[in-house]
Amino acid sequence: MGAAESSRFGATRIGRRPGRAGPSLPRPGEGLVGALLGNVRTGRFQRSLALATGLGSLVTGAEIFLEHDRAGFGNRVMWWPVVLGPIGGAAGLAGAASPRAARTLLPVASAAIAANGLQGTWLHVRGIAQKPGGWAMARYNVELGPPLFAPLLMSMVGGMGLVAAVLRREGTADE
Repeated sequence: MGAAESSRFGATRIGRRPGRAGPSLPRPGEGLVGALLGNVRTGRFQRSLALATGLGSLVTGAEIFLEHDRAGFGNRVMWWPVVLGPIGGAAGLAGAASPRAARTLLPVASAAIAANGLQGTWLHVRGIAQKPGGWAMARYNVELGPPLFAPLLMSMVGGMGLVAAVLRREGTADE
């Protein structure tokens, strides 16, 4: 194959030049890394992403508990992410074990987690605005006020679960 060749649709494809080595990424079937890359390449990593969602939800929920406990749970809404952490953990672990749970339980829990993360972001933005000086003293209040981007971690974990719900499962035949 030359440096460039035309496909049957008229588009030009860039190929490797003769005598030059291509990237040394493992191919599917070449060990664990190759299998993982092959699954990601074909969209077959529902089980892995569901497991990552469950573990991420548990770790994030524990971290949120510690931070909100430090703040004395001054607002009742601060309990929601603490409650949703174990629910997301259970849904993620169930989604890793069962394809049915990955299609039903995981997206419901993940949507609640993602929505709660967005709500938390709004509440943290509002909390910074209510500090003395508000956004006029943004540098000081962002550093010492509620963490601005921490609730987005919760949304990201929920988003991972939503993506996992629509992926194909590892080790299954094409549908």
